[in-house]
Amino acid sequence: MRLAAVAALAALSLAAPALAQTPTPRQPTISVMGTGEAELKPDFARIHVTVATQADTVAQATSANNNATERVLARIQGLGIKREDIRTANFQVFQTPQQVGPDGKEAKTPKFSANHQLRITTRDLDGVGRLAGEILASGDMTFQAVTFGLDRQEEGGDKAREAAVRDARRQAEVYATAAGVSLGRLLEIRDGSAQPFEPQPDMRMSMAMAKGAESVPIVPPATIRYTANVQLVWEMAGKP
Repeated sequence: MRLAAVAALAALSLAAPALAQTPTPRQPTISVMGTGEAELKPDFARIHVTVATQADTVAQATSANNNATERVLARIQGLGIKREDIRTANFQVFQTPQQVGPDGKEAKTPKFSANHQLRITTRDLDGVGRLAGEILASGDMTFQAVTFGLDRQEEGGDKAREAAVRDARRQAEVYATAAGVSLGRLLEIRDGSAQPFEPQPDMRMSMAMAKGAESVPIVPPATIRYTANVQLVWEMAGKP
């Protein structure tokens, strides 16, 4: 009797691992990637310029740049831009790269260069071309680029995300209907990227028009387009 009980217990012990390893049936899912866009009217424009100076010492290059920057600030403010709308984006002092003359010999150049990058903000979008023309006509600064933006940057991204979620649900419903099933619980939301897409104007012709230009043909974009993507996963339920 005791021997039979021991044998039965041993048999159960051997069977336990096999029972524990039995996989749980996986719930079928539908996973889709949604994309969305949103377009919003820009609130402001930013003109990026550089004030560049050169000298034989770091102190001289910096001092010359400070003086040139003061002249630039006075000129820009004279165009109706408030002082608080002019910001330093970057300031660098570096050794001037050696230049080679037509004869193949190294040209004598100042040893150090100072670059002061300024960012000018204006809300007069229709007047951006005139303002850029005035800047291009100045000998103290070099025009770099013009960009457009929104006061509430997150609004564009959020609207694009909402559109991406709607697109994902639409796709999932198409797949479910075609497969003869219905959508169950929403299991996962995986955020993708949400960013503005702003085509920049080609400024090569504008740079060529630097001397004597009263206005630059810059047409502000009617809207700034934001794009976003998101991955959603639903349970697959039975027939609808």
